[in-house]
Amino acid sequence: MKSPGESLNIPTIDCGKQDARQLIDSLRGKLGIRGDIVSESGRQRTLELFGEALSPQQVVERICGEVRRRGLQAVLDYGARLDRKTLSAGELRVSPTEFRAARQQARPEYLRVIERVASNIREFQSAILPKDVELRKSTSGGGTIELGQRYRPMRRIGICVPGGAAAYPSTLLMTAVPAQVAGVREIAVMVPPTPFGGFNADLLAACDLLGVHEVYRTGGAQGVAALAYGTEGTPRVDKIVGPGNLFVALAKRWVFGEVDIDSIAGPSEVVVLADDSAHPEFIASDLISQAEHSPGSGVLITWHAPLLEQVRQALERQLGVVDRGDLARSSLEEYGALILARNEAEATELTDLFAPEHLHISTRFPRETVENVQNAGAIFLGHHTPVALGDYVAGPSHVLPTGGTARFANGLCATDFLKRSSLISYDQGALRDTADDVRLLAQTEGLTAHAASVDIRLETRRS
Repeated sequence: MKSPGESLNIPTIDCGKQDARQLIDSLRGKLGIRGDIVSESGRQRTLELFGEALSPQQVVERICGEVRRRGLQAVLDYGARLDRKTLSAGELRVSPTEFRAARQQARPEYLRVIERVASNIREFQSAILPKDVELRKSTSGGGTIELGQRYRPMRRIGICVPGGAAAYPSTLLMTAVPAQVAGVREIAVMVPPTPFGGFNADLLAACDLLGVHEVYRTGGAQGVAALAYGTEGTPRVDKIVGPGNLFVALAKRWVFGEVDIDSIAGPSEVVVLADDSAHPEFIASDLISQAEHSPGSGVLITWHAPLLEQVRQALERQLGVVDRGDLARSSLEEYGALILARNEAEATELTDLFAPEHLHISTRFPRETVENVQNAGAIFLGHHTPVALGDYVAGPSHVLPTGGTARFANGLCATDFLKRSSLISYDQGALRDTADDVRLLAQTEGLTAHAASVDIRLETRRS
């Protein structure tokens, strides 16, 4: 913990004198999911539980293997060992009585907020749903080809909702509502058996309001494995979404292929791209808002030199008054940076290199600035659009690519719960008109049975 007079030791780079790319590469390395970095207390805990030194990845593989072999009993055993909560099979799933009680004791204003936010999410997610496509065309010989693409919702999905340090009804909203908009009928929620998780009245009330009533009190790798493989009374899902700690992330990576996943989430992160019109107090608040996740990353990239010191001073003021100021300070010193680019072009280039989960463009003309940015999970435009709006109320999901994966990955949305199938129909005339093309390609590849499957349909007489 810092002493009251000690200044914030956040890395600062002047691109006219130093190479910011090295700093960005360093941050990316720290913020990635490697699964081989363990604290001393973590090592001792692993020895205590497993009797040998295992990496987090090895721990995850062992837990998932046990759940696959022993099913529900393994889930209960690991819940008792890891979460220190002994539950019976009957207590694992939240009961209808518990949902009703949570709904009845919930604050009316809280329920109204949940309803409003759910409405915002539904409105946006419904607007981006794709439509089935149909194409009909004629061949040169008069045949008819009908092509199409159709979308159908996944049957059953699983959601991981964190519950270790705080309750997260926002995660439930940002995952369950897009799935419901897509038409998913079965939603299973895994949440740790903690006061902030499976025993949290606010979370259970939100579940009840949304109509999500399959909620299990288990978290970590054992919860992911239960969703992926299924256990007694809990069928396997088609896709697992939602954030979690390192063990949840590694477990999702391990079961991918058995089921689909949304992403492998790392620490939360924001890049603020700012010019001389930006307010330093606003920027500082955005950086702290992600750093308070602890770990969390906050990076300022600007080409207006005075802003660096102004933001540093604003950070000092605000870190002293927010509840998680000490945690946010440590995160900013470990995972943050203040970067002075030589011009706007270099600033946007560095932003793309970082490929942040959240990008806040705090410039005079943000819609012009954003045209030069390629890589970001969610982009917030203008001085009065803090990242917290996307985290809680706007409508796009806050489940976003982290760790630089915004170079190729996207934020979660309703379309991620749809399966896409192509439809192809040729009549005999169309088959005849295109047969030569099929034959040539099949012969080129040495796959003559492909050609034969066309020829047999064009024979005028059969033996």
